[in-house]
Amino acid sequence: MSKPINRRKIRRDILRLLKNNSDRAFRSKEIAQELDYRDNDVFRMFRNVLAEMEDQQIIGTAKGGRYTYKPRATKVQGRLIVHPHGYGFVDIPDQEEDLFVRSRNMGTALDGDQVLVGLAAPKRGDKRREGEILEILERKRTQAVGTFQKQGHFAFVVPDDKRLQHDVYVPSAAFNGAQEGNKVVVSIDRFDDPHASPEGRILSIIGDSDDPGVRVLSLALSMDVRADFPEDVEQEAERIEEHLPQQEIDRRLDLRGKDIFTIDPEDAKDFDDAIHIEQLENGNYEIGVHIADVSYYVEPDSAIDDEALQRGTSVYLVDRTIPMLPEKLSNLVCSLRPKEDKFAFSCIMEVTTQGKVVNYDILETVIHSKHRFTYDEAQQFILGGYPEHPFAEHVVRAARLARTLTANRMDQGSVDFDLPEVRVILDEQGEPVDIVKKERREANRLIEEFMLLANRTIARHIGDAQDPKTFVYRIHDQPDAEKMQQLSQYVKAFGYLLPIEDGKVDSRKLNKLLTRIKGAPEEFVIENAALRAMAKAVYSTKNIGHYGLGFDFYSHFTSPIRRYPDLIIHRLLKRYAAGGSPPDKGGLEARCEHCSERERAATEAERESVRLKQVEYVKKHVGETFFGVVTGVTKFGVFVELADLLVEGLVHVRDMDDDFYVYDEDNYTLVGDYTNKTYRPGDRVEVKVTAANPENREVDLLFTD
Repeated sequence: MSKPINRRKIRRDILRLLKNNSDRAFRSKEIAQELDYRDNDVFRMFRNVLAEMEDQQIIGTAKGGRYTYKPRATKVQGRLIVHPHGYGFVDIPDQEEDLFVRSRNMGTALDGDQVLVGLAAPKRGDKRREGEILEILERKRTQAVGTFQKQGHFAFVVPDDKRLQHDVYVPSAAFNGAQEGNKVVVSIDRFDDPHASPEGRILSIIGDSDDPGVRVLSLALSMDVRADFPEDVEQEAERIEEHLPQQEIDRRLDLRGKDIFTIDPEDAKDFDDAIHIEQLENGNYEIGVHIADVSYYVEPDSAIDDEALQRGTSVYLVDRTIPMLPEKLSNLVCSLRPKEDKFAFSCIMEVTTQGKVVNYDILETVIHSKHRFTYDEAQQFILGGYPEHPFAEHVVRAARLARTLTANRMDQGSVDFDLPEVRVILDEQGEPVDIVKKERREANRLIEEFMLLANRTIARHIGDAQDPKTFVYRIHDQPDAEKMQQLSQYVKAFGYLLPIEDGKVDSRKLNKLLTRIKGAPEEFVIENAALRAMAKAVYSTKNIGHYGLGFDFYSHFTSPIRRYPDLIIHRLLKRYAAGGSPPDKGGLEARCEHCSERERAATEAERESVRLKQVEYVKKHVGETFFGVVTGVTKFGVFVELADLLVEGLVHVRDMDDDFYVYDEDNYTLVGDYTNKTYRPGDRVEVKVTAANPENREVDLLFTD
């Protein structure tokens, strides 16, 4: 009696046929004939399985839509990502699923290394394939940042980055003046035995680990942020003239007569962008978005350019800014400071009162910012204050148009995340004295909308042309189907519906959900969950649109002082305007990947520096009681966001001794066996702070009831 036909059998039959005829290529109908799949239902199942195998690259393809045998790889290459708990994952290029590596199979590989991995045989029921690191192809980690601990005639450096699992051994001859408790940069010169420590030498002393500023800087350095500029870069910057040559002024469109102004945070120094707005005779608006012309000053392949590329972005830490460009450029020469003539690259758009761009120009200009506003000052104008100010009408008009642009984006499917940002107030010594929420007011949205409009116009200018040229886009992929399914199940526990069709969520329906939860106790936790389910926005030469914004074309043009991709885009626009040919696409894509990686590192450093100061602040309140909201529940504890301190802590299950709690995975809930007491995301609770560890940036809590 023959075995029943199912998807697994079809898969095996296809693999067996192709392997036994590895020198041939088959059309799909030929495979079906060879396997005698004549029944209509079986044939349909066969076609689905074949398409799935092709999509998963299990079988090979040849010209004419034919299929071939593809030998299975037993070794793959990728980048190792180490978890602080000791295990790791290897990210394989062009594969959706990464490989899991147990700590015992890590060898001497370190976080970030390019490695060769041997694949373990898959186990039935395993969600992720396992591997063992066989060889280190390229060391990424050549140094570490940590605390110097002397032990007689030698010392160890304990890394700040917990993804580095080994302390670094330093012999006495390589102390280089380091003292007990110093934060230092140590080299990793040798690491041959996974059962011994890496060996290195002290490269530099950052400072005393008790110094609040040193703690922030060492944290950033441990995350591969570059702080000081090399001497040749500083020297090159000093040689740049501040004076604007008349010959260059004459070559550009002179906009110094326009009422141009900037709106920025109170403490800003690097003014990337300025705007102007005028009402035309036909009722439309002329919108000018004027961007610092960094590309005029920074030559490709110069020392400044090479360093800017390596950094990829400026880093905004809790207590300082680490700029992408030397301060002479970022804060002086390029910055669109008020009452000074500056070179700019301008996107000048004619926009209807309905927010539609009907005409535009992209031009090299010379401008003169007439006024510098803070967000607070601009907000006062929007609310009707100081109507006699000569720029009040401009700000109010811009705000009115920005409201229309926002409404249009929402109608087109832009997802409006409005999570509160945290600002830590520091005293002169760098110690935290307060934590407040940053307000995102209409003045902030005004600038956001004008920048979005310019970025979208620039991207469409190239990407939507009859002959689109190689370009750098800011792309945001559709969310992962499995994550969206999990999000849909998650919000269902709160009584909300998030419809999913073919594994996809319409961004308008996601936005509808975010609108519905405004003001609800669970607003913060659902917005956070939705944000985690999203793909990460990245830079690429391959345009797939921007899901989060709902745009078919989008780029980053408006911040070349602090983002390297914007500088690339300025150069490309000028190159194409002059009739130049496209650059090598492969090399440009590699730069996009590098900039995306540097952006992720900067974002993590910024977030962790704020977290560090939050935990330092909480440490002053150990033993005190606070109200909070449950943000997450796991089998090992309950995460709670403290309402007054705006920081998240963990109530460990081991400390919940009033009952025996069981984790209900389907409903994201901890349930008490005897009392039936429950804890789930969105619950309002009262907790006591029992411990705060700035080194690990962890806060321990205890329920008070």
